Amino acid sequence: MTADQTVERAANKLQQLANQLAGEGGLKAKLAQPLAEDADLIRKMKPSLIKARAKGAAPTNLKPGQGTVAPSSPQLGARPKKRKGAGPGPWIVVGAALAAGIGLAKWIDWRGHAHPRD
Repeated sequence: MTADQTVERAANKLQQLANQLAGEGGLKAKLAQPLAEDADLIRKMKPSLIKARAKGAAPTNLKPGQGTVAPSSPQLGARPKKRKGAGPGPWIVVGAALAAGIGLAKWIDWRGHAHPRD
């Protein structure tokens, strides 16, 4: 068995695994696409292709990569639309919290002077 055949066999096994995971759903389905892309990359890493690219005689008649796996369902839902007036801005909240913290610290300090421990 040549090195090219070994690489192709490994890529086929990885592609089969990607196809199997794509049908299972959940976290496994999310891993299917990167595995399919890895299988395509492994196919491009055949020793004979590397040697041809190094010599500048890369073949131009390669079949297209099979590294695509369609997701079993849409991965994301529709984005929620931003509503104007949905609440105060984040800087207003931070400013109000800062002002309340300073006010509380001053009040605690003032109450401490009312009852000294001497």
